[in-house]
Order: sequence, then C-alpha cells, then structure tokens
Amino acid sequence: MNGKIFYRERRIVKEGEKKPRYRIVAVADLNLKIYASHLRMSELQHIADDLGANLIELRRGPKHQGQDSGK
Repeated sequence: MNGKIFYRERRIVKEGEKKPRYRIVAVADLNLKIYASHLRMSELQHIADDLGANLIELRRGPKHQGQDSGK
C-alpha cells in the first residue's frame, strides 16, 4: 500500500514572494520525518516519487472558495 502525504498552500503569500508555498500537514503509512516548515511543489513531488507515496492537496473550506492566497 502506498503512503499518503497531505499538504496545503500557505495562507499568507505575497505577490512575487520567492519563499516555498506548501506545508505538509499529515503523513499516512510512511516512516518520514520532515525538518522544513515550507516546501516547493517540486520538492514535494520528488519526496513522493522517491517514497512511492501519493500527494493529496487539502481542500479549502466553503468560507474561502474563490479567494486567492494572501488576501
């Protein structure tokens, strides 16, 4: 069974900001330690590919539908 990595976008992202945008929220069925607080999508994909895990983006609630990050 493949493990799962649940992630979400950071809440506050400024226009043109060069910081990584994603945060790992939970990991299921994997022995994995994460030491970074934020990661880039390419880094998440690399980790998931190497571990054979599925990346799952968490949905935002109805309060935030249609809003962009950082607003």
